[in-house]
Parts: sequence; structure tokens; C-alpha cells
Amino acid sequence: MRAYLNSFDWLLSGLFWRTFFLLTFLVMSSMAAWFASFRMVERTPRAQQIAAQIVSVVTITRAALTHSAPDKRTELLIDLASNEGIRIYLLEDTDKIDPPEETPIYRELQSLVRERLGEDTRFAKKMNNVPGFWISFEIDGDQYWLKLDEGRLEPATGLQLLGWAAITLFLTLLGAAFISKLINEPLARLSAAARMLAKGKQPKPLPEAGPNEIKETNISFNQMVEDLVRIESDRAVILAGISHDLRTPLARMQLEVEMASLTDDARLGMQSDLSQMDAIIGQFLVYAKPSEELNFEFVSLSDMLEQIIEEYSRQSDIIVRAAIHPNMEIQGNTVELHRLFTNIIENARRYGKTADTAFTHIDIRTSYKNKEKKQGIMLSFRDHGQGVPEADLPRLLRPFTRLDAARGQANGSGLGLAIVERIVKRHHGKLRISNHPNGGFMVLIAFP
Repeated sequence: MRAYLNSFDWLLSGLFWRTFFLLTFLVMSSMAAWFASFRMVERTPRAQQIAAQIVSVVTITRAALTHSAPDKRTELLIDLASNEGIRIYLLEDTDKIDPPEETPIYRELQSLVRERLGEDTRFAKKMNNVPGFWISFEIDGDQYWLKLDEGRLEPATGLQLLGWAAITLFLTLLGAAFISKLINEPLARLSAAARMLAKGKQPKPLPEAGPNEIKETNISFNQMVEDLVRIESDRAVILAGISHDLRTPLARMQLEVEMASLTDDARLGMQSDLSQMDAIIGQFLVYAKPSEELNFEFVSLSDMLEQIIEEYSRQSDIIVRAAIHPNMEIQGNTVELHRLFTNIIENARRYGKTADTAFTHIDIRTSYKNKEKKQGIMLSFRDHGQGVPEADLPRLLRPFTRLDAARGQANGSGLGLAIVERIVKRHHGKLRISNHPNGGFMVLIAFP
């Protein structure tokens, strides 16, 4: 039952449907209250009107028959039947009578007619299986039936009222849908623009018109987008400028180290430091690069991971154990995905060395969320280092964050995992970081 109800969550999650259903509920409640009130309020006036009409017809008919010449009565009866739909029959004791329905309006109608025509007045909805509105009256001591067409006297039936209500409801629902669309459309545009901005794209300016609240919101949003674009551009220029200016002296220092008379250990140490600085500058350049539309194509994650693992297997300070499913493909950007995996492995290589060793052991596993349909690729990367304090885990994804006290020496830029998260989001994936129950730091990635 819960699963069935959850399938309709989308109806309640959108503002349009919420507004539409609330307006519909309000209109239907109002119509139901109006219908009940109308039936109660109009019953007495309607009964009085019908009773007056019946009494008038009976009185006039009786007077016409009483005062007409005997030889003209047959012609009068024919005229009443053809022109007025009124028929007169002699009341017999053997007549088979079906009493009228016991509804409030008919009970009140009978009471009013009997007050005027006498308590012995009888009513029927069928007489000898002939339908109609039958009412008895007396002429010179003889009892007669007067038959009227039901449609002439009966009030509007419930079906008729429901039909009118259905038409009114349909027109009202159209109005509710139109009003909901008017209310939802500006917010839908704002929501779409916000989603585009969250993906790193620049949305088109929102229309700065309409109601004051919408107008002011759109003006503020457009200004915010302009400010963010300017800040992003300035940040990229600053970081790229700093990184570029640093690489020039680094290249000169690298050349001087090669030419200087140094011991092998000193030269290797200085070259390692310079390489580390160059790698940090490279990450600055990657992170400073403005977001742009990626060219996606089918990428074999299996082949890419195996190639990266083979490259790292040549390194002396890292040991990779992998369990890679064959033929795992997603729509992605080859360069970005390669950077994603190398950043994770380099992060583990730098910070996740196994305790009391100079090696980094990394376990890489792949799986499918739905094994039968081979949908939903899951990737896990785990080192066997000392892990990260639980309280500091959320901070790791922030740019320029380093937890060197927990993870080792201060030899990184703090951008590795921030770049990883950005790449995962741009591929519509999900990233989760945690400590493994058996020790070490773990990165989990899920691609749709």
C-alpha cells in the first residue's frame, strides 16, 4: 500500500498539482455545501409553489366541469387533455394506487394541498399502472381523479442538479488549472534556472515583470547570477594567474637543481619537493578552469580502470588490488573520468599509507546496483591507512581543506576530493566518503 501511495508522490511534490488539488477541493466542498443548502432552503418555497399550482388546476377544472352544460363536458374534457395535459377519471374502489415517494418535499406538498382541498384528498404516482401525478377531488359527492404530467409539477431532480453541478465543476476545474499555471509558471522558471545554475551553467535572465513579489525575486536572482559569474571569472583569473606565475620560477629552480653540485640525496629531495609544488599548481589550474559543457560519449570504465591500475602497478610505493567487472560503460567525458580516478588514487597514495609501512594498499571494487539488468554502476576505493575522524569527514569535500594532523604530512593542495566531487556531480553521480569498518578511508561512487 505504501509503495502504491509513493507512486503518486509526484502529484503532491509539485506546486502546480498542490495548488490545483487545493482549489479543486475548495470548489467541490463549496459546491457540496451549496447543493445541500439549496435543497434545504428551496424545498418549502418550491412545495408552496407546486401546491398553489395544483390547487388552482383542481379548483378551475372542478368549476369548469360544474358550470358547463352537460352536452359540452365531453368536449371540455377532450380540450383539457389535448391542450393542458389534464385528464379526469372516475375514482373507483378497485383502483390500484401506488403512493408517491416519501421525500421531504412531497410530504410538505401533500400537507399544503390537503389544507386547501381537504384532508380526504388522495395522491398517487401511478393509478392502475398509469404513471403521472394523480390527485383526487370531489364533484357533487362523486370522487374523481385528476392526472397531471409529472414533468409539469416535479422540481428539478437530483440527476439534473448533479448534471448542472458537473458542468459547473468542469468549468471550475479548467479555471483552477489556469490559475495554478499562472501561479506556478514563474516559480517553475525560477526552479529551472536554479537547477541550471547548480549544474555550473549560466541560465538566461528571468523576466523582470509581473507581480511585485515575482518581479523583485527575479531581479534579485538575475543579479545573483551576474555576481556569481563575475566572482567565478575573477577567481579563475586569479588562481590561473598565480599558478602560471609560480611555474616560471619553478622551471628555473628545476634547471638549477639539475646543474648544481649536490649529493644525490639532496638532489632527489629537492626534485621531489619541486614536483610536489608543480602537482599542486596543476590542481589549482584544474580547479580554476571555468565550468564548461562537457562532450559526453560512451566510456568503458572497465578498460580505463585497468589501464590506470596498470600504470600505478609500476610504482614502488603503491599496491592495487582490484575486482573489475568487464564491459562497464557509462556516458561520460574521458578526460574528466580519468582525472576522477587518478585523483582518488593519488589522494590514497599520499594520505593512506598502511600503518608502519611505506606502502599504500588500495582496494578497488566495481558492482551493479541492479545485477540482472546491469544498471547503476557502483565503484569503491579503499585504502588501509589510519582513516579520518568522523567529525571531519564532511569537511573533506570543501575546497582547500587539508586534515594533515589526521592524514599525515602537509603535502597537498586540499583540492583533490573537491575536484572529485565536482566531476561526479557533472556526470549525474553520487559521492560518499566514509571510514571502512575494518580501518582505512573509503570513497564510494554511484553512476546512474
